[in-house]
Amino acid sequence: MPAMVSSAKTRAALRTSARVSAELLLVLVMLGVALWLLDWMWSVVWPLVIALLLTTLTWPPTRFLRSRGWPAAPAASLVTVLFLVVAAGVVALIAVPVASQSGDLTDGVVEGVQRLREWAAGPPLNIGDAEIDKAFDSAVDRAQDGLGSAVGALVTGVSSVVNGVITGVLALFLMFFFLKDGPRFLPWLSRQLPGRLATDVPTVAARSWDTLGSFVRSQAAVGMLDAVLIGLGLWILDVPLVLPLAVLTFVTAFVPIVGALFAGFVAVLIALVSNGLTDALIVLAIIVVVQQLEGNVFQPMIQSRGLGLHAAVILLAVTLGGNLAGIVGSLLAVPITALIAVIWTYIREQLTDPTQEPGEGEPLPGAAVPS
Repeated sequence: MPAMVSSAKTRAALRTSARVSAELLLVLVMLGVALWLLDWMWSVVWPLVIALLLTTLTWPPTRFLRSRGWPAAPAASLVTVLFLVVAAGVVALIAVPVASQSGDLTDGVVEGVQRLREWAAGPPLNIGDAEIDKAFDSAVDRAQDGLGSAVGALVTGVSSVVNGVITGVLALFLMFFFLKDGPRFLPWLSRQLPGRLATDVPTVAARSWDTLGSFVRSQAAVGMLDAVLIGLGLWILDVPLVLPLAVLTFVTAFVPIVGALFAGFVAVLIALVSNGLTDALIVLAIIVVVQQLEGNVFQPMIQSRGLGLHAAVILLAVTLGGNLAGIVGSLLAVPITALIAVIWTYIREQLTDPTQEPGEGEPLPGAAVPS
């Protein structure tokens, strides 16, 4: 006799599904409200994000000075001034030449793409002009969207150059106050929160800060090594635009996986246009070797603690961030995903039942057993 479906169990399952769906819908609504508030307050949030990222880079020297007996304010002031000097030096020595050669870099990329198009149209691929035109039109549209996102990223939350300068100055002042008063923030936060939140929120904040600092500092160090090694290889091969390509390699290092592919593609195109196919293949080999060294040597040595994210998760996060917020989304996708992972790990720890050790809960020999 075939088994009959229980109507009581069916109704219970439907009620459970409806309740879970309603709860998920409420969570999505709250998430949408939070994103709307974030967009509404972006002119304030963006300087705060910049200040936090800069603080992760400048906190180690500040901590070193404070461990040597420096008061908080002088240590933060000295590090802030040194940061300004270094930033001005970078602008004078790198940004100006890169800006002057940006037109040549763009022309080289365009010419390299044209050569790839001619090669794809010939044997052995023999791809028709219609397919090539469709593919390249799609690529051009995406590049234009990316360029528009990049321009928007530079002026996000501002409507003029003056407001952009104000944003930078505000981020700099916030960085100074974070360096000066950062260690007092968590104790102050604990005193302001009631009950268990006084423990949970500071703990999550401390873990998030450690994760963010580890990501930014390690990516900066790895990006610098990549830029130096790849730039040295380009210089030995006498490939033009070495400095812009090295700077591009360093900047794109903050977008894991996708950034390295993009910078390597641009370097190979420039080598193909200027030096020919042989040097382009050598540049490709150099980039592959450097990327292998980065993944197997540099990052394990520099990153004391990984983000705990699989490469597929990083790739999906970068893609989603780029689609949602352009260049800014691509840059912030990985650290935001890592912070979400930190919060989820802490919640999972709190919701997990503690495992009982063998013999735990048993009375000691000779102890009285309560009736």
